[in-house]
Amino acid sequence: MSGTLVAMRMLFASTAGAGHFGPMVPVAHALVAAGHEVRVAAPESFADHVARAGLEHVPFDDVPPEVMGAVFARIPSMTPEEANATVVREVFGRLDARAAYPRVQQVVDDWAPDVILREPCEFGSLAAAERSGVPHAEVAIGVGRVRAWAGEYLVEPLLELDEMAGLASGTCTRGSTTAPVLSSVPASLEGDAGTSPSQATIRYRARPFEAREGSLPAAWGDGDQPLVYVTFGSVTGGLDDLSPVFRGSLEALAGLPVRVLLTTGHAGDPEALRPWPDNAHVEQWWPQDEIMPLASAMVGHGGFGTTMTAVAAGVPQVVLPLFASDQEINATRVHEAGAGIRLGGRTRATEHLAEAVTRVLADPTMRAAARGLADEIASLPDISEVVEVVEALAVGRPNVT
Repeated sequence: MSGTLVAMRMLFASTAGAGHFGPMVPVAHALVAAGHEVRVAAPESFADHVARAGLEHVPFDDVPPEVMGAVFARIPSMTPEEANATVVREVFGRLDARAAYPRVQQVVDDWAPDVILREPCEFGSLAAAERSGVPHAEVAIGVGRVRAWAGEYLVEPLLELDEMAGLASGTCTRGSTTAPVLSSVPASLEGDAGTSPSQATIRYRARPFEAREGSLPAAWGDGDQPLVYVTFGSVTGGLDDLSPVFRGSLEALAGLPVRVLLTTGHAGDPEALRPWPDNAHVEQWWPQDEIMPLASAMVGHGGFGTTMTAVAAGVPQVVLPLFASDQEINATRVHEAGAGIRLGGRTRATEHLAEAVTRVLADPTMRAAARGLADEIASLPDISEVVEVVEALAVGRPNVT
């Protein structure tokens, strides 16, 4: 435990999304290592994910399937912009928050945490923190521009949450725009951060740098050719309208002088993509930390975890956003930072994939920009230093800057 502080109670809060919870886990582990007691408030359906992270789960209610299903049944008839706004406003801002708040408030009343750390789409804990006077902070799961984009769709839902929790109107909005933000995103990738002037951003390196040789699941193709890693996250393989992006990518890269490692995620089936091109190998999953030391380029969908893994490794990217606005924003920031190329058009973008990959592999300026971002991450404070920031927040010291 850092300093001379006694052990504290730290409550994390997340929605039922692996991409939302994942960035919180290193922070939670750092606090546990420092001797603090950590619990994770998350939907009952998310228990296995919390258990796999080695953390204690305190469950709150899931939104009833028929209620959530009614919202998502409208999504296919919407434009991508309308669909994303609906998810932020109706799912995160209203349904998830209202389902979470009662039992999160009970946890806060009964367990009396010293601080609450929430991911930016979980608002039940925000209301509970404000009602109970518990200090709170946000653990970023993307670049700040995502926060700014989502804010305009959350105004009314947060006012309704104020009323539900018996708070003065505007309390939740004020809390969400003034709480400090813990972020593993380097400032150069952040761009126009999207935090309010009263919001402090504390940046950290999520894990220590490890010099790895890397490993691959099999031997295939010409080992002297550059390795291109292709991944579209854990969800895409289960979405009928988007899963063709896997075959399209294999076909697009089949004629290039490269080796391709494609992972489908556990929702996808590598065997369904056979026959694989001679230069390709397909797995459901392979540790990205083992791939990145060997990869010359990555093709992805702009998910935060995958994007940041490539950024931290200095691997230039071709990004094809598929189904969420944060993917669009992450892709745009990678492009604007000069560390990769953004391709629009969702699954149709594979028509231009060979050209984009060829450019990424050949462009020394792009490789240098990617390497520069990796060096910036390597220079950030170790995540262990975040512990003192959270401790200071918990005891009300004014040095959280």
